[in-house]
Amino acid sequence: MRDDTTPTHCPYCALQCGMNLRRVPAGAAGTGRGAVPVEVVERTDFPVNRGALCGKGRTAPELLSSRVRLTGPLIRSHATGRLAPATWEEALRATAEGLARSRTDHGPDAVGVFGGGGLTNEKAYTLGKFARVVLGTSQIDYNGRFCMSSAAAAHNRAFGLDRGLPFPLEDIPRTGCVVLVGSNLAETMPPALRYLTELRENGGRLIVVDPRRTRTAEQADLHLAPRPGTDLALALGMLHLAVAEGRTDEEFIASRTSGWPEARAAAMAHWPEWVERITGVGVPRLREAVAMFCDAPTGMVLTARGPEQQSKGTDTVGAWINLCLATGRAGRPLSGYGCLTGQGNGQGGREHGQKADQLPGYRSLEDPAARAHVARVWGVAPDSLPGPGRSAYELLDALGGPVRSLLLMGSNPVVSAPRAAHVEERLRSLDFLAVADVVLSETAALADVVLPVTQWAEETGTTTSLEGRVLLRRRALTAPPGVRSDLEVLHGLAELLGHEKGFPTDPEEVFEELRRATAGGPADYSGITYRRIAEEGGVFWPCPEPVGDAARREAGGAVHPGTPRLFLDGFATPDGRARFVPVAHRPAAEEPDAEYPVLLTTGRVVAQYQSGAQTRRVAELNKAAPGPFVEMHPRLAEALRVAEGETVAVVSRRGRAEGPARVTAAIRADTVFMPFHWPGSGRANTVTNPALDPTSRMPEFKVCAVRVEAVREERPDGGTPPG
Repeated sequence: MRDDTTPTHCPYCALQCGMNLRRVPAGAAGTGRGAVPVEVVERTDFPVNRGALCGKGRTAPELLSSRVRLTGPLIRSHATGRLAPATWEEALRATAEGLARSRTDHGPDAVGVFGGGGLTNEKAYTLGKFARVVLGTSQIDYNGRFCMSSAAAAHNRAFGLDRGLPFPLEDIPRTGCVVLVGSNLAETMPPALRYLTELRENGGRLIVVDPRRTRTAEQADLHLAPRPGTDLALALGMLHLAVAEGRTDEEFIASRTSGWPEARAAAMAHWPEWVERITGVGVPRLREAVAMFCDAPTGMVLTARGPEQQSKGTDTVGAWINLCLATGRAGRPLSGYGCLTGQGNGQGGREHGQKADQLPGYRSLEDPAARAHVARVWGVAPDSLPGPGRSAYELLDALGGPVRSLLLMGSNPVVSAPRAAHVEERLRSLDFLAVADVVLSETAALADVVLPVTQWAEETGTTTSLEGRVLLRRRALTAPPGVRSDLEVLHGLAELLGHEKGFPTDPEEVFEELRRATAGGPADYSGITYRRIAEEGGVFWPCPEPVGDAARREAGGAVHPGTPRLFLDGFATPDGRARFVPVAHRPAAEEPDAEYPVLLTTGRVVAQYQSGAQTRRVAELNKAAPGPFVEMHPRLAEALRVAEGETVAVVSRRGRAEGPARVTAAIRADTVFMPFHWPGSGRANTVTNPALDPTSRMPEFKVCAVRVEAVREERPDGGTPPG
């Protein structure tokens, strides 16, 4: 490795692709303000991507340019109402005073904290500790609630443990059949598409479930296109057929599961012909899918946001898990259910204390033993820790009401939250808002104080990939002088609020404390160190450190190897058995009617990421995906008398979003699709429904009732063009 090259990981999705960053010689990338100081170089030694990167990863250093990033704190001027430059001392003091004022006047729960799935483990851990120890508030959650909380809830319910993938990605090409539900890997995680290509090259089969014929669906042996919001019925129909056709694994059911009679009875109430009417997927194709999945010697079901971002997402994922359990496709080599986590640290971000109901190590806030353990590590009384607070959307909805001030780190809910216009209004109604971010996002632009923080290439810290592999991002360069790390921000605020100790700024010191806090918990990191991660290229949790192991390690003794594959020897339930959960189909929270006769579903495009706050600042990515669009079937376009590229409006009970029509037969005739990366008139989440799953509290991003209207341009004479 050259001295000017640093091995690290991409800042975007949960693949956490390996890359090298090489310093650009002075003058080689331009001079003066805005020069990009590093370039991405292929890193072939990391097994997940083997050097491959998508356009987002390849252009990630562009965000390090001072042309697009924040380089100094900002405070809103009382005189002008505008954000103006300030010193760090002024910004931290204003933030501490704003949070303290709400706490003093209205109680600790009047202060909210909102985190992000892109924060490193160290930052997520410290943010949760700061909320509970310094602020004493229960009102903390994060945008990862919008990512895979339904899958997490279903995982815990069935297996007793939530890890996105209970096996490494390298197992996927070696299984017999993969059912991919609601995931478009070709656009969301392009380097992962090769796992599906290799699967088929090895003789395996691929079934894709998606209402659109995406680039990923085009790779499938079988594409099922259900009506949005009916994935639960589809899974139950497949399980019904597996039972009726004698394809269940009775030995596995008897020896390794519980609750099968009730789950079987629930599935048998979902007749294939009824499922066809609900989903639009014909019975012959259902039978073909069941045969393809069950005839393979091994198999996997992988879900993503499609089935999860629904008001019944937990039950929907549970139905797919039931199918895996009933057919013996779980807890065995090369078989199982997994969730394709989205955000860069979506897995680790929810394990270490950002979620409203959790403590580090995936411990429950309501468990007295968990509270006692973490309190001991933190040096506080267990009774001082607040209980569970509001989930993400409920917290955002409470802003300006019971929650009067907010500290927000690494999220942009003005664009990413459901019913986004309402969320924007709630943010504007706050007594005080502080935002820590790397760019002036749409949410940061509303803040009273903006705190510019370091980026991935300017800081060291760990992330946990969708495989449960704990990785080390390494600092490759020094941040600009006006920028501080999130850890430094939290340290400074804690000090001003009366906590001079307990909030270190060194990420490795924080990780050492995190190890102790997670020891013995479901997500046990106690046997993981920075040194091990660096030497081994990542370590899979759980990885406990047995008593006395530290001394043995120093003497060259063996350590826990980590756990790449979960559940092979038993599930993480008290009796070691996986639990079937009986579920039944129910409609989406909002079904089409005469006024709103079309279904909207949302998603991503390959050149943009999440709310677009970062990728929309990269010229190459904007050229590839310059703005929103509305994908619709030719029959709908004909009914609206709309041609390709003409502007249409998608209108729901919550608002409207506009974009040019993209006419294609690759989508169902009763459905339109919009990507959600843009603000303004094209903001798809203005339209989406915040109806929540009762268990996971996941909003129903993936389905709502809308009408689609042609937007006719006005002529100079005040009329509209004919047609």
